[in-house]
Amino acid sequence: MKNCILLFLFGVLIYGCSASKSKSIAVDNKTVVNDTIRIANDELEYEVIIIEPGFYAWLSQARPRGYYSQSYLEARNLAWVLEYNNRVLQPMRFDPNLYGMQIDYRNGIDYGYEVNYLLYNYFVFFQNTYNQRLGVFNPRI
Repeated sequence: MKNCILLFLFGVLIYGCSASKSKSIAVDNKTVVNDTIRIANDELEYEVIIIEPGFYAWLSQARPRGYYSQSYLEARNLAWVLEYNNRVLQPMRFDPNLYGMQIDYRNGIDYGYEVNYLLYNYFVFFQNTYNQRLGVFNPRI
């Protein structure tokens, strides 16, 4: 794959260039392994793997796909990624167990709706579950 994106969000890993090798179950165009969600989009050459206990169950209460526009999701994701990355760079101030590695999410790259939808919902889950605020936007379901 041409484009690779690597990111680790306290249990979230978004990456291109490789496939998951664990046993899995296909559910609604997603692959679910225990509490792991894998979304692959070969056209856009990006893959999302979210590994977070409770996220898959929590996702069932999120707004349905199509509720938010892709531009809305991209704007929120970009703002939250910038703040998240700032916190990764300050391990003495912010818990390095929550903010492990920087996220390579770039403005101007079309990651597609599904990647943005899952990243947005993970950020909402992350902020609500760990009582974090990643900026001025309140995380809402």
